[in-house]
Amino acid sequence: MRELDQLLLRYLEQAWAADSEAGRAVFRVLLDCEDDRLWRWFLGHEQPNDAALATLVERIRTLPP
Repeated sequence: MRELDQLLLRYLEQAWAADSEAGRAVFRVLLDCEDDRLWRWFLGHEQPNDAALATLVERIRTLPP
């Protein structure tokens, strides 16, 4: 989905370089999740069960466009 790509690119462009190695590892885990699940998380319909994933999803959702 193009919209998901845009959200994930926003993180790569704005936060990846300054993020810790642990933060980058969580992003890699996020990339392995199914698009349908990601879409529900980013729309706020569901929350990831993993606290680190939930934190990252919220961070990405609040990054400026």
